Amino acid sequence: TQSLDGAKMVARFFLQLGDYGSAIQFLVMSKCNNEAFTLAQQHNKMEIYADIIGSENTTNEDYQSIALYFEGEKKHFQAGKFFLLCSQYARALKHFLKSPSTEDNMAIEMAIETVGQAKDEALTNQLIDYLMGESDGMPKDAKYLFRLYMALKQYREAARTAIIIAREEQSAGNYRNAHDVLFSMYSELKTQKIKIPSEMATNLMILHSYILVKTHVKRGDHMKGARMLIRVANNISKFPSHIVPILTSTVIECHRAGLKNSAFSFAAMLMRPEYRNKIDLKYKKKIEAMVRRPDTSEAEEPTTPCPYCEFLLPECELLCPGCKNNLPYCIATGRHMVKNDWTACPNCDFPALHSEFKNMLQSENICPMCSERVSIVHLKKIADCTPYLNPEEMEQ
Repeated sequence: TQSLDGAKMVARFFLQLGDYGSAIQFLVMSKCNNEAFTLAQQHNKMEIYADIIGSENTTNEDYQSIALYFEGEKKHFQAGKFFLLCSQYARALKHFLKSPSTEDNMAIEMAIETVGQAKDEALTNQLIDYLMGESDGMPKDAKYLFRLYMALKQYREAARTAIIIAREEQSAGNYRNAHDVLFSMYSELKTQKIKIPSEMATNLMILHSYILVKTHVKRGDHMKGARMLIRVANNISKFPSHIVPILTSTVIECHRAGLKNSAFSFAAMLMRPEYRNKIDLKYKKKIEAMVRRPDTSEAEEPTTPCPYCEFLLPECELLCPGCKNNLPYCIATGRHMVKNDWTACPNCDFPALHSEFKNMLQSENICPMCSERVSIVHLKKIADCTPYLNPEEMEQ
C-alpha cells in the first residue's frame, strides 16, 4: 500500500507540473484506472492511457471504455483496435472499415485479423464485400483477399486468389513477384495436404523456367539458357509486356547454343508486322538476315528416361508420351527429373537433379525456387523418389 500511496503522490506532482502523460502512468500504477481514464479524457491523452494499460493486466471493461471514447472522437482505427481487444468483433470491424486509408493499410490488416478471430460468417462476408469493392465501387488489392482466406484457413479460395494475383503481376511484367506468390501458396497447400491446382503448378513451372534463364546465361551455359527460353517463348502469351525482348533473347541464345532451326523459327515470329518495328536496332539486321538465309541445322536434344515408365524422352520435355504423366522438373535446370540422380532442396523440398544442383551451388548458394541459402553439404542423394512421384493427393 505504501508504494501505491507513493505512486499517487508522484501522480499528483506530475499533474501540478502539467505532465499529464506521466501522471496517467503513475495513476495506472496505483490501480486508479478510473481517475487515469478521466484525466486522459479531460486532457485528450487517451492514446497515452491506452498505451499504458495495453501492457498491464487489463479488463474488458477498461478496453471497452477506451474504445467508446475513441468512437466518440471518431478515431476509427483506435476504436477498432480496442473493440478487438475486448472481443467485440462486429464493432471492431465497422471501425476498421471506416478508418481512413494509410500508406501501410494497417486498418485492412486489422480487419482481416478481426474476422480471422471472430470466425463469424456474416462478418467474413462483410469484409469480402468491402475488399471486392461492393460497398464503395473500389476493389482493394487482391493480396488482402488472399490474406483473409489464409487467416480463415480457407486454402482453396486462397489458392484461387493467388492465381489471380500472380496473373496480374505477370501481366505487369513482375515475374519474380508472380513466381514468389505462387511458390508460397504452393508450399502452403502442400503443408495442408491439399491438391495443387494444375494451373498453379503449370504457371509456377513457366515462371521458374524464365527465372532460370538469367542463372544459366550468367554461368555461360547457353544451351541450358536456350532450352528454358524455348519453353518460355512457347508460352509467350503469359509474358505480354515483354514479348519482343523475350523472343529476341530466345533467338540470340538459340543461335549461340547452335540451335539454328529454333533460332530461325523464333526469328520468323519476330518478323510479324506487330513485332518487327519493336526489335532492338542492335539485333534487327542480324535477325532479318537469319530469316532471309535460314540455317535449319540443329542437334537432337539428348534424351533421358521418364521417372515413371523409363520411356526415353527429350530432357526438357515435361509430359511423357509413354505414360502420359506430367513429370516433376529439376529446379536447377528445368529438365525433367531422372530417378537415379534425385535430390531435393533441404528448405522447400522441391526436387532437383543431384549432379546439376550440386554444380549450381558451387557458384550460387541460393535455391532458385525458394531463394533460401543452401549448402552443398546438406544436399542428400535420394534413393527412393516415390513420395515425389506419387504424392498422396489427399483431398480435405
